[in-house]
Amino acid sequence: MLLPLAAAVAALTAARIVYATRREREFARRWPAGEDGVIPGARTIDLDASDAAGAADGRAALLLHGFGDTPQTLAGLAEYLHARGWSVRAPLLPGHGRTLSAFAESRAEAWIDFARDEWTRYRERHPRAALVGLSMGGAIASVLAAESPPPPALALIAPYVSMPTTVRRAARVHWLIGAALPYVSGGGERSVHDEEARALSLAYGSCTPRLLAELAAVVERARRALPALRAPTLVVQSRHDNRIPPEAAARAFELVGAPEKELVWTDVGGHVITVDVGRERVFALVEEWLLAHQGAARGARLSALG
Repeated sequence: MLLPLAAAVAALTAARIVYATRREREFARRWPAGEDGVIPGARTIDLDASDAAGAADGRAALLLHGFGDTPQTLAGLAEYLHARGWSVRAPLLPGHGRTLSAFAESRAEAWIDFARDEWTRYRERHPRAALVGLSMGGAIASVLAAESPPPPALALIAPYVSMPTTVRRAARVHWLIGAALPYVSGGGERSVHDEEARALSLAYGSCTPRLLAELAAVVERARRALPALRAPTLVVQSRHDNRIPPEAAARAFELVGAPEKELVWTDVGGHVITVDVGRERVFALVEEWLLAHQGAARGARLSALG
């Protein structure tokens, strides 16, 4: 009895290793990492506007990308803002934009702690910086913005602050699924409707079952943070988001405790609307919100000084 069981376990373990190695090699062939271990195009974006017209107004924003993705999803928004006088930084989160095995080893606390350190350092450079988050980056931005002091403005783009029931259940039994499957498909083919943008994606496209549990931990932290938000908060959400149904997005928005908040719907694009069809409208909505509230904060300070 024990020998057949041991043989079965050994066979499953061997098959699991073979499968994991194949997935990791496939990803490495498609997106080989550079000498620094980071995939070209996935590196941190840091655009300085010290010589631009908006620099005197202190326009600056920290942008946070999503789960299994890279700052590449925020490059268009970063360039849009920078062209209009903003200093912009979009850091690469730990485990992201590297090998698939590096992603597998990363954890929720590391993502949040890293983002917090980036936010702290960026505010030292730009005291009135705004905070912007996409997908899981929106969840992390919510956690940071709920801490003191809040940013003058917060923009959440398709914030991943709720999980579908099937994904949530899988996260709870990740240890069981992981015993057989080292990686599961992300199923995000419709996250970007624009074919050209989808072809350029640097997203992993898969994750370990354990990482689903880590993502669930971020979502839980974010949902607890939403009622504590006080910064003026904009949420931009597609009605065709394949990750977040409209009703789930609306329920999450109701949890936001900011006295001033706005939910704007788009009728085009999937989940990653910063690279998708209609992205220019998303860019304009974000800048309008940040500029209006950063300007309001500046005016309030000047009045107090006067």
